[in-house]
Amino acid sequence: MGKVVVLLSGGLDSATTLGYVLSRGNEAVALSFDYGQKHSLELESGRQIAEHYGVRREVFRMDFSFASTSSLTSSMEVEDRPIEKIGNDIPATYVPARNSVFLSISSAYAETLGFDSIAIGVNALDYSGYPDCRPEYINAMETALNLGTRAGVTGRLRILAPLQYLTKGEIIRMGISLGVPYALTRSCYRNGKKACGRCDSCKLRLRGFMDASSEDPIEYQHLPDFYSSYLENRASP
Repeated sequence: MGKVVVLLSGGLDSATTLGYVLSRGNEAVALSFDYGQKHSLELESGRQIAEHYGVRREVFRMDFSFASTSSLTSSMEVEDRPIEKIGNDIPATYVPARNSVFLSISSAYAETLGFDSIAIGVNALDYSGYPDCRPEYINAMETALNLGTRAGVTGRLRILAPLQYLTKGEIIRMGISLGVPYALTRSCYRNGKKACGRCDSCKLRLRGFMDASSEDPIEYQHLPDFYSSYLENRASP
């Protein structure tokens, strides 16, 4: 058992991470970030997920509007790419150094609480191509945080990335087995009442439910052809 600060965006991966951490008998506090992201509805999902699990949740607010190169923090449109191209390069939704900032703040919060770990739902297999989701980055950040904090000098501060080497389908299967409330999660990069079904995050999520032989419980404005075909085949006798 440990004491873990869990980064909770409100998305599928972070909800699964929280469910996994709690399933291992750890004490957890959730930390969400309001950084001016245009898909701010994810913060409400984070609140509902934390409430579902009965864990304390804090929201750290900051202004990332300077990140004019990201379509999540500027007036740039969120791109719609064929699923085959996702992961081939760094997408426009990449927010510069976002995970470095999040993990640094989380380490300060963990040290203040006397917690020994930070958990983040990064994934290096089925992901959009973000450099700050790679295992070598997570390992380097853990080293840096242990060198630069009292918690690291007097003990050890761990970064837990339990989804690191899982496919999206494997993540969803694990989450279903743990009872993760996927109906409460939000992964879409747009801020519509329903998920768009067109952005990278929606497409990776839907493909994950396909690979897990399950159906996504949330509503979409549009379903990509590959998922529509999957539902049709699934419904066929």
